[in-house]
Amino acid sequence: MKKALNYILPLLLVLFGLLTLFLSSSVIFDWFGIREKEGNYVLFIVWSNFVSSLIYIITAFGVLKRQKWAIYLLAISTAILTIAFACFLYYINSGGIHETKTIGAMVFRTSITIAFTFTAYYLLKTKRNEN
Repeated sequence: MKKALNYILPLLLVLFGLLTLFLSSSVIFDWFGIREKEGNYVLFIVWSNFVSSLIYIITAFGVLKRQKWAIYLLAISTAILTIAFACFLYYINSGGIHETKTIGAMVFRTSITIAFTFTAYYLLKTKRNEN
């Protein structure tokens, strides 16, 4: 199981990272008219997703190479998303205009990133103990 996860986790990180990169950059740079279709998006949420997408892709390489820094990058991504989500909730409570679907998307994205972080820790903890 652990051996399979050594390849499945990087694959999931790359796929999720590329999907997130496409979606967030499409809003930021208004590719294919996606910005208008997104409605009342919140720019700092889009940017936090964009940064996290880059982290996912870089981390996939770290997991493949069994580098412990991959765990720290995923933890940073978790922190970025958690802080952005907390700020988003404050923004909502302050009367900020938003799409309701963003709440569910942030819960999902933050949960997935936490799962990625713990899975990377599980896979790389033997590497950490060797040092």
